[in-house]
Amino acid sequence: MSLSLPTRLGHDGWSRVEVDRVTPELDGGRHAVKRIAGERIVVEADLLADGHEVLAGRLLFRRQGAHDFDEVPLVPLVNDRWRAGFVAAAAGRYEYTIEAWIDQYASWRRGLGRKVDADEAKEVDLLVGRRLLEECQDRADGRDREAVAAAANSIGDAELPFPDRVRIALDEQLLEVVARHPDRSRATRYRHVLAVVVDRPLARAGAWYEFFPRSFGSDGQHGTLADAERMLEHAAGLGFDIVYLPPIHPIGTSFRKGPNNTLRAGPDDPGSPWAIGSALGGHKAVHPDLGTLEDFDRFVARAQALRLEVALDIALQCSPDHPYVLEHPEWFSRRPDGTIQYAENPPKRYQDICPFDFECEAWQALWRELLSIFEFWCERGIRTFRVDNPHTKPLAFWEWCIASIKDRWPEAIFLSEAFTRPKMMYNLAKIGFTQSYTYFTWRRFKHELVEYIEELTRTEVAEFFRPNLWPNTPDILPDDLWDAPRSAFATRAILAATLGASYGVYGPAFELLDNVGRPGSGEYQDSEKYQLRRWHLDAKESLAPLLRRLNRLRRRHPALQRNDSVRFHECDNDELLCYSKAGPDGQDLVVVVVNLDYHHRHSGWIHFDVDELGLDPHERFQMHDLLSDRRYEWRSGRNFVEIDPHTMPAHVFSIRRFLRSEQDFDYFA
Repeated sequence: MSLSLPTRLGHDGWSRVEVDRVTPELDGGRHAVKRIAGERIVVEADLLADGHEVLAGRLLFRRQGAHDFDEVPLVPLVNDRWRAGFVAAAAGRYEYTIEAWIDQYASWRRGLGRKVDADEAKEVDLLVGRRLLEECQDRADGRDREAVAAAANSIGDAELPFPDRVRIALDEQLLEVVARHPDRSRATRYRHVLAVVVDRPLARAGAWYEFFPRSFGSDGQHGTLADAERMLEHAAGLGFDIVYLPPIHPIGTSFRKGPNNTLRAGPDDPGSPWAIGSALGGHKAVHPDLGTLEDFDRFVARAQALRLEVALDIALQCSPDHPYVLEHPEWFSRRPDGTIQYAENPPKRYQDICPFDFECEAWQALWRELLSIFEFWCERGIRTFRVDNPHTKPLAFWEWCIASIKDRWPEAIFLSEAFTRPKMMYNLAKIGFTQSYTYFTWRRFKHELVEYIEELTRTEVAEFFRPNLWPNTPDILPDDLWDAPRSAFATRAILAATLGASYGVYGPAFELLDNVGRPGSGEYQDSEKYQLRRWHLDAKESLAPLLRRLNRLRRRHPALQRNDSVRFHECDNDELLCYSKAGPDGQDLVVVVVNLDYHHRHSGWIHFDVDELGLDPHERFQMHDLLSDRRYEWRSGRNFVEIDPHTMPAHVFSIRRFLRSEQDFDYFA
């Protein structure tokens, strides 16, 4: 039995170079990694070949849709590893791959140098070099072509002294010229063209504030978007970047839920905003009690004037009264008795919500209509969406929908609200969601926080999953905030705002320390999802001053706008969590120490590894607490801390280095 010869072609012939272990690469190129506009995208690969010739290669990259690749040379590292990078200046989807080849000229030149050192160089060696230069001359142009031609003539000129010809052959500038015009006829191109989704900076770092506009009317009345403009000023004053609104559409009346999710609503109960649609309109309409589309436009314009972005909640579901149900009954599942199947998550039942049937015969028309919902709001200036329960819709739909939107609006941001199994959360991020809710909401203890944050920031997960840390949502009042003191809310705010580049709060409830849960539900008592609430934002116990300071620190310190530099430091007390973050250049170092016990003072010794942080181990450091404005002196090694949660449950330090005296210091950050 004989086997056929393998087919191993480069562009035009046999290729000896292997390109392997390209990074970043996700799932064999199936999914794209994520980066931010203006960042350098660093790509590495192993280049291998038999023998001892010199290898060369280039990183090829282009914006998706462009015909030609741009190129940058690969630079050798160690152990056959090579690196190059490129900068994507604007948001969009980019492609990249690697091409590598045997550099015949550089290999010959290196061999010639060794022969010269051994006094073994011969005339024939120069003739080989002349031939290689003549071949390069055909590939070069302009001044490079002239330089290569002159060198070929000189190297092959037997009338010139042999040492002069050798010197010309070994000239470094000639090597650079030839390298610009390599022979790539037998180059290997990597088997995958890989992708990177490049987003605007707000996709990596931002502070979100969620509120229900309908709760801000006067005299107990249903609030309008005009009434809610004062909440824009409030959120802007606290330093938030994004205001996020629950669904603003008409609400159905059939099976409308009453207070605390009761099955019967009174005549004045507003219903759940997630029961979308009535005779007054659906996903492309504004609830008339909130106002009109023109009122919405004014609301968005006011937010923009305050340097806030408006995020909308998109929930792909309907109330039984939605126009879709009447006009397109084929888009919904029906039970044997003919009634539409409502949403269920036993033991919870949502009789006021009808899910779409993504497997229906008319699925293509359904998908196009659902895409048009996002297009409608994008055309009204919205670029940020929080998507409700995306894990209950097909991954294929989201991949197509998000790619379609980002093709037209590459700056669009999609936040996945999927508190589900880890692999599903991660796959939603892989197929296009820009950011994701996380399990931070329930991570309470030191070992849980360290393990989880390191998973999100120190593994491959960081290539595609951007965490957005929320201590609460309208759906979730975590157990540790039930009947909790102010210190609990302060602790969770500090953790979310400093551990995560992006974080958010369900605003008034968190800010005003709402700690009353509905037994057996994991939700708030008198949940704002089902009724109007009245919030007294000027309350003495408000967490507003702390939120304002945290957001100010996040804007001033680039270290807090990143996840990739977080490092945890040892402490001999499990109730004290210490971690640091650094800016992109290693500067702007911020060190955080948090007391995780909401009720008791704790002290301990922290091992401060200055070598790992890039600091001089022989220096002393002034630790400036940016929350209390107090200052402490630390050194390399062990340092003592003591934190009373009822005063302030954490230190957020910037570092100053002492120079010549205690009065003479300089900022490290």
